[in-house]
Amino acid sequence: MTQATDPVLSVRGLTIDLVGPTRQRGLVEDVTFDVPQGRSVALIGESGCGKTLTAMSILRLLPPELRVTAGEIRFAGTDMVSASGRTLRGIRGGPVGMVFQDPMSSLNPTMTVGDQIAEARRLHLGESRGQARAKARELLDRVGIANAARRVDVYPFEMSGGMQQRVMIAAAIACEPRLVIADEPTTALDVTIQAEILELLRSLQEQMGLAVLLVTHDLGVVADFCDDVVVMYAGHVVERAPVEPLFARPRHPYTLALLDSVPQAGRARTMLDVIPGRVPPAGAFPTGCRFQPRCRFAVEQVCAAPQPEFEPEPGHRCRCVRVGTHELSLEKVS
Repeated sequence: MTQATDPVLSVRGLTIDLVGPTRQRGLVEDVTFDVPQGRSVALIGESGCGKTLTAMSILRLLPPELRVTAGEIRFAGTDMVSASGRTLRGIRGGPVGMVFQDPMSSLNPTMTVGDQIAEARRLHLGESRGQARAKARELLDRVGIANAARRVDVYPFEMSGGMQQRVMIAAAIACEPRLVIADEPTTALDVTIQAEILELLRSLQEQMGLAVLLVTHDLGVVADFCDDVVVMYAGHVVERAPVEPLFARPRHPYTLALLDSVPQAGRARTMLDVIPGRVPPAGAFPTGCRFQPRCRFAVEQVCAAPQPEFEPEPGHRCRCVRVGTHELSLEKVS
């Protein structure tokens, strides 16, 4: 895969608040990561950790009651936080494609799949109806839908879940984007179809040099598909690193707990490890490390203090004071 010096997507210090009468600060707080050209970056964590909010904020798709109140989001040099509506319309579905979690609720049930794919090319590239329709057939064939010349005229409800997801991917790449954001693209699919979708994304990424931001909680998908990992917990990034060192040597207790809860070959166990408790709701985040109440290594006086980001080794960053000051080594206790 190719790599570029300047990332396609750069997120710095992103903070998202709930505004209005029930105002709550820091639903997502101080989130920083990059997505370089040709690489795939995973946002992982349990449900409720802020992964989807972060992804939706990139294209300014947050609901009205949620607002980016601090930080910077830059796509190919464009400031997405302050961009005009016209600029955003030119980016959404064009140089940035989006694959949503549930294709059945994301695809328009009143339009054929061919028309939905062609719409993006007519809007962004100015193609005629005939040109866009011909390209839609090519794209359906490219994403592995058999008999594309006929399927271009069917409606989403006439297709299986796996085929609908392929249509979503075809629509996302219709205008040859530089970045694709995929929010849980394989969650509702069985294992066989999931593998096919991942292989399709990998093939398209290699052919087109795509940057991919993948939102998921499936660590198997991350290990198989992604180059870099951003671990989120309760709105904070607690660890970020290339996939291999993160899986081989996690530095944050939350990442370690996530990995320990996944079945692994060669480890015969009757019960899986679980993380006690649950992700705290917005407005009930503890001070300091937000994972502190669930962490088996927590020391109250230390972990209740602000947790700056440390770099224990080049390219591997962790938000844990005890790890950063060498007071805690997960290798000794994992």
